[in-house]
Amino acid sequence: MVEVEIREFKRMKLDGATVIDGFPSVGLVNTIAANYLVAMLNLDQVAALDSDRFPAVSMIYASKPKFPARIYASEESKIVVFLSEFRIQPHLYRPLAKTLLNWSKEQDCSLIISPVGFPAELFPVGEELSVQGVGSTDRARERIISNGMKQLSFGMIPGISGQLLNEGRWADFDVIALTVPIQPDIPEVKAAVRAVEAIDKLVPEIEIDIASLDQEAERIAERLSALRRQAKPIESQPPWGVYE
Repeated sequence: MVEVEIREFKRMKLDGATVIDGFPSVGLVNTIAANYLVAMLNLDQVAALDSDRFPAVSMIYASKPKFPARIYASEESKIVVFLSEFRIQPHLYRPLAKTLLNWSKEQDCSLIISPVGFPAELFPVGEELSVQGVGSTDRARERIISNGMKQLSFGMIPGISGQLLNEGRWADFDVIALTVPIQPDIPEVKAAVRAVEAIDKLVPEIEIDIASLDQEAERIAERLSALRRQAKPIESQPPWGVYE
């Protein structure tokens, strides 16, 4: 059984907070969006996630080491971001989703938003290629509708986002997965911008500087691409923990 440990650095009162899933999915859409939110909202790191199945690496930012998976938050803004740069192996989808949901419940958070890159060809034929939402509960679905967003009527949500929807339905916890269209001729940065704009609609309590979004998202994408190039030798090794 894969175990994910949360190592807490500081405590905050996060009752009613919105949690953003920034674990990489299809492409880097939600990771770019999550990095932008952490920077623009000036979020503090409150915890790290660790597991024997995570890569043995340290992420260096401003000359300081950081765990490869982290939790950032703001008590004032009531916003939380789970963030990781490394490629998530499929065997980690379920334990990470359950850890994210259980921690959110323990902190009395009210909503999880999970953007997921969604290849354009998977959208139903004839449907507009816009960011669409899927809610785990009636409350979540009403939130999607009341903010003028479309609901995905048919399809499949993969990875951590899909698992969060299932666990949220079982626990009667509000989860919204945002399907963000990915097209071969459109850079992922543009898709990440659309994800942030959708989050801005769903969470009126926060103020996001949309004007600087394109430029900052481009810078984040370049940095993440550089990290991915460094990570390739590690990611080509067998899954972590396979010999245990």
